[in-house]
Amino acid sequence: MPQKIRITRLFRKEVLALSAYKVADATGLIKLDAMENPYSWPEDIKNQWLESLKDCRLNRYPDPEARQLTNTIKHVYKIPEQFDVLLGNGSDEIIQLLLMALPPDAQVLAPDPGFVMYKQLSQCLGLTYHGIPLLADTFELDLPAMLAAIETHQPSVIFLAYPNNPTGNLFNADAIREIITKANGLVILDEAYAPFADASFINELPQYENLLVMRTVSKLGLAGLRLGYIAGAPAIIEQLNKIRLPYNINILTQASTDFALNNSDLFDQQTAEIRAQRDVVFAGLNELDGITAYPSSANFILFRTKKDHADSIFTALKNQGVLIKNLNPQGGLLTDCLRVTIGKPEENTAFLTALRNSLSAL
Repeated sequence: MPQKIRITRLFRKEVLALSAYKVADATGLIKLDAMENPYSWPEDIKNQWLESLKDCRLNRYPDPEARQLTNTIKHVYKIPEQFDVLLGNGSDEIIQLLLMALPPDAQVLAPDPGFVMYKQLSQCLGLTYHGIPLLADTFELDLPAMLAAIETHQPSVIFLAYPNNPTGNLFNADAIREIITKANGLVILDEAYAPFADASFINELPQYENLLVMRTVSKLGLAGLRLGYIAGAPAIIEQLNKIRLPYNINILTQASTDFALNNSDLFDQQTAEIRAQRDVVFAGLNELDGITAYPSSANFILFRTKKDHADSIFTALKNQGVLIKNLNPQGGLLTDCLRVTIGKPEENTAFLTALRNSLSAL
């Protein structure tokens, strides 16, 4: 008889210890859980886009360096000319490339709570990850703790989401600059939510040789294309390119993203509407008894419920057809917290109505 496979011997212990990243089924629900742009394209723009895809040669491999799209990104986002850009299958792939390039004994550091993939990918690769708690209530960087951790652990990579996910706030820019200055390794400014914030470190790239700025087009309104990019010194980007899989950005993503970024006025309009609706939702949340909403510079809002109410409110909202993100299971500073993505006006109204109903039933 064939020998049975023993999973515990087959895979690394780091992988066995992980939990898979779960994506909730949103079928039939108002989907406000994943920080997506809720707006689609007007029909005339859709038709122009489809026309632009007619000449895509699907029988050939795509440009491995995505040169046209890379040049468009550099132009649209005014990336300083002396810096290179690397594209990834979403920013997740770029995070993975950064971590894969590190030696086995490397240390990785990020604020906590932060984007979950920093920790998950570090642990998957067997690297030592340090999450430094943010200040309670304000969710600001604990600068003394961050600087002490840098001194103690000498991290090869520090991730700073700006604005932060899942808290939505912008960290103090001077604190970030001090971290960059004190770090001996790379500092990655993850600006996934830059379209919704009046802040960026793109223009500061020339001031720091260890700074890289990472972004994605997912939150802008192109989540289905899975396209992220990182800008930094050519010597650093060169090393990442060595381990990037060939043809990682498919031809349809290259063409579609290039088309979209050349129609950026549309996204500017949608972003302005999302930012306006963010103010509406924030005000609505703060009118509710037992809810504390935190100011956000992103396209979502984190809010805290009364003690031990988050799970029941999340379930009650889902039963009313509204799906948001339950962060309470993560514990720590996110205990009793939920996160809602800003949707269309009618979706936001439905969410606030369902939340009022949920609170009144407690």
